[in-house]
Amino acid sequence: MSLNYLKQKRILLVDDESQLLDMVVSILKEEGFNNIRTAKNVKQALETAEEYSPELAILDVMLPDGDGFSLMKKLKTIADYPILFLTARGEDEDKLKGLGHGADDYVVKPFLPKELTFRITAILRRSYKDDNPTVRLQDSEIDFERAEVIKNGEHIALTAKEHSILLALYRNAGRIVTIDTLCEAAWGDNPFGYENSLMAHIRRIRQKIEKNPSQPISLITVKGLGYKLTTEES
Repeated sequence: MSLNYLKQKRILLVDDESQLLDMVVSILKEEGFNNIRTAKNVKQALETAEEYSPELAILDVMLPDGDGFSLMKKLKTIADYPILFLTARGEDEDKLKGLGHGADDYVVKPFLPKELTFRITAILRRSYKDDNPTVRLQDSEIDFERAEVIKNGEHIALTAKEHSILLALYRNAGRIVTIDTLCEAAWGDNPFGYENSLMAHIRRIRQKIEKNPSQPISLITVKGLGYKLTTEES
């Protein structure tokens, strides 16, 4: 499983301290984790989880309207994804409680940035080791692990932005993905103004995956809405 593929996973970060949220987001983005949403309490976290479908949650224990342990239980009723606790409460009893209730790891504040990213990467490797990121299209294959397209026996490298855009499309294969969503996948939380850049990347992606890029079969434009990727399975 390539590190670049793991860094595309959606992360939900929950903490009531704005400074800590900003710091952790900055640390993660510096390491290439760009698909991050934040919440400051249990209510926001549950609403965000329903909308965002995270693939990893990082939770504080003490929250204004509840605690991280109860939040973890509620999140796991929505979907079963890994949980990491990031908290100032380092007592052994709290660690055992968190791990005993199904958390995947427990990091105590203050922490070293590299320690946090190493722990996150390790959790993602364990949790998503069975992912199959090779996708068959009409005239080519996308190998997300190697970040390349295989067409007519030729291996064509994908750029980081092309990889991010295709991954967002693949996760919603057969469904329309909006322009804003694709811009956010490629450029982060502030995607405004990247529409023309997205169109240029889409053109280059079509040159790599389509037999006839001017008449695309796999990567379709849905006028006024966005784009849709059609795989052999969708």
